[in-house]
Amino acid sequence: MASVYKIIEVVGVSKKSWEDAAANAVATTGKKLKDLRIAEVTKMDMQIEKGKVVS
Repeated sequence: MASVYKIIEVVGVSKKSWEDAAANAVATTGKKLKDLRIAEVTKMDMQIEKGKVVS
């Protein structure tokens, strides 16, 4: 029997860490979608002000 998966894209945000941002994305998504099984981090970015990372 073949499996079928739906792929969605969500964006998590955190000033603390990328792990916290990912956890926020999964927690929020899990409130609407059931049976989440796999998450993949595909992109990370940061904010820079005056040559320094601010988040």
